Amino acid sequence: MILNSLSEWFGLNQELLWFTTIAVDLGFAILLYRLFGRQGLYASIIISLLLANLQGPKLTEIFGLQTSMGVILYSSIYFATDLLSERYGKEEATRAVMIGFTVSVIIIVMISISLFYLPASSPETAELAQSMHTATATLFDFTPRFVLGSLLAYLISQRFDVWIFHQIKHQTKGRHLWLRNNVSTLCSQALDTIIYGLVVWWGVVDFATAMQLALAKYFFKVMIALIDTPFIYLAREWNMGNRDWVTGTENIQRSAV
Repeated sequence: MILNSLSEWFGLNQELLWFTTIAVDLGFAILLYRLFGRQGLYASIIISLLLANLQGPKLTEIFGLQTSMGVILYSSIYFATDLLSERYGKEEATRAVMIGFTVSVIIIVMISISLFYLPASSPETAELAQSMHTATATLFDFTPRFVLGSLLAYLISQRFDVWIFHQIKHQTKGRHLWLRNNVSTLCSQALDTIIYGLVVWWGVVDFATAMQLALAKYFFKVMIALIDTPFIYLAREWNMGNRDWVTGTENIQRSAV
């Protein structure tokens, strides 16, 4: 009853659903950090990549613009890498990016292998097995363009995000977290969007259409970057004690606002 009511209400209020999804996504990321320290941020990145691959092909419309769940569920990745940069330094953030890249490759390879399996042919389950196989193939039959575009966009933009975050931090002598958080995310998201649009869409559609699709997605990425700023300020102020389970020690790099 409650779920049906929520479904009907959110069906009429898709923009509010979008804001709610971003808040929940960032909320889970910050909860993982609170509970497990830097390992929680690693987990947040992996979870977001899994969700983006699972739900990324789902298209919807928010504010009259078409977007995908992949864009929405990508939000906590930049939050996690920026928080790792702020609290633990460039090396930890870069390590997290490379873990995420490796996980993305593994996800793509293993899902692609799963599509080689034929559906069960037993009379009792054949119809269900075939329908599930078809649905899975529809979602995950990755094209070479998609694989190359998504992996390149992730790796280049995330490495750039870490680099520019620390460049701004150095230039501002550790002040103005809001500035480095937003500028690094907006610039790296722009890079991510351009690379993905050029590699995945250009050639399938003309250049102008590819950039229009990219710009529509970038609008949502800008909004997400602005929304995550209060979350990173909140997380930076926490005393995490010995929640970093690998070392069991406190390794906090605090900066002035």
